[in-house]
Amino acid sequence: MRLLSPLALILLAAPAMSQPMPPGAAPAMLRDATLLDISARGEARKAPDLAIINAGVVTQAADAATAIRDNAARMARVAAALTKAGVAERDIQTATLNLSPQYRYAENQPPVITGYQAMNTLTIRFRDIARAGAILDALVASGVNQINGPELTLDDPAAALDAARLEAMAKARARAELYARAAGLKVARIVSISESTGGFRPIPMPMMRMDAAAAPPAESRIQPGEQSVAVEVAVRFELR
Repeated sequence: MRLLSPLALILLAAPAMSQPMPPGAAPAMLRDATLLDISARGEARKAPDLAIINAGVVTQAADAATAIRDNAARMARVAAALTKAGVAERDIQTATLNLSPQYRYAENQPPVITGYQAMNTLTIRFRDIARAGAILDALVASGVNQINGPELTLDDPAAALDAARLEAMAKARARAELYARAAGLKVARIVSISESTGGFRPIPMPMMRMDAAAAPPAESRIQPGEQSVAVEVAVRFELR
């Protein structure tokens, strides 16, 4: 009888090893197992520690140069007020700078430029939520006449997300144990886990437009409340 070399044996066995698994067939290790898919949601709540606002100055003048010059002067006072309030320079960023003509319209006549409007907006971040109201009032007193915010959020949500993950997995495991007992089985192991984050439940971001000449309130009040962070997991368990 001819003896085949080890390489020939491997080549002969390769076609059999590469045959695809029939549709619906389970791996040998799962053929006697029951698979259970569980979805669970975990949530963590934490007080926000970061406020973000957009504050700007809108000025109008008969000519473009005057509109820009007046706007720049008022924005310089705004920047000084933010520095005095303790906002770090790295937390102040220009968001928009815009100059646009203003028109008067009349029937059957071409539009006529009546002046120019300049707008400069800053995005401001500060971490002392308790001082949010005082900072807003200081902005108005310094010449800001457009405010968007505050948006309250978490500077670093990692810890809150991890707490939500632990809660979601604990719920999934408890639910799997319940189903297993009801079926007269036991949870053998976890086959797979997938996650989707629900992110943050946003806190409404109101828009306030105000006349710079109007007297600011004694002090605006900001209620920080709590931020909700959610995680959803889909877990497949093997029951035996």
